[in-house]
Amino acid sequence: MPEPFDAPFMQRALVESLLLAGLAGVLGSWIVLRRLAFYTHGVGTASFPGLVVAGPAGVAPQLAALGAALLYAGGVEGLRRTRRVAQDAATGLVLVGALALGVVLASDVFETSAGVDRLLFGSLIGLSDRDVWLTAGVLVAAAGLEVGLRRSWLAQGFDPATARALGIRAHVGDALLLAAVAAAAVVALDAVGALLVTAVLVIPAATVRLVAGSVGALQAGTAALAAVEGVAGLWLAYELNVGPGPATAVLGGAVFAVVAAARRLA
Repeated sequence: MPEPFDAPFMQRALVESLLLAGLAGVLGSWIVLRRLAFYTHGVGTASFPGLVVAGPAGVAPQLAALGAALLYAGGVEGLRRTRRVAQDAATGLVLVGALALGVVLASDVFETSAGVDRLLFGSLIGLSDRDVWLTAGVLVAAAGLEVGLRRSWLAQGFDPATARALGIRAHVGDALLLAAVAAAAVVALDAVGALLVTAVLVIPAATVRLVAGSVGALQAGTAALAAVEGVAGLWLAYELNVGPGPATAVLGGAVFAVVAAARRLA
């Protein structure tokens, strides 16, 4: 393969980027359409305490992160059910608490084997084969859910009243969608870190949403754009000696700004 992708660690990073692009295409589109961007960011960030304690506790990072993400989701749902706290406010409260807890644990309680910067921003070039296979497994599962629940997700997203009238069990589909997004965020952590999950799962979909005319076009365009941005971000990171996650995030933000400006001027 051409330089810099001739090195094995860069080849793993390339495969991971393409798999994450597939997840962005399958789930990122629903995240944008169902307005779950803040939830997705929250899932990634709330997993930070789990990542901190994973090493000292001898637990797999992905398992600890998933546990923290589920606690986050439960906390948000619990606050929302009180009907005294709006969902976005509940998400913000739990999110700030989880991030603060992770920082305290990393600095004063646990001597984590990974640096805080890597936990927060990931390292595409430090992935193992297990990380890649986990991402592939989540992609296959997400694609299966999308095939089976596409009708439910469409109905609940565009016409909830009709969905209830037709007897579609939207709450089951919604729960599985949230679980799939949480799993996608967890497998993206090693690549882009707790703070930059949205750079992979949200920004490409939000960009394509500005020009796409159908859900199918949105999904295909998101996967293609996420793949291009992922590969370009890897190349930029190698050439500029910066983190691949931040490089991809900056590139994705720049592309979104350009497309939004062009859309406004058109």
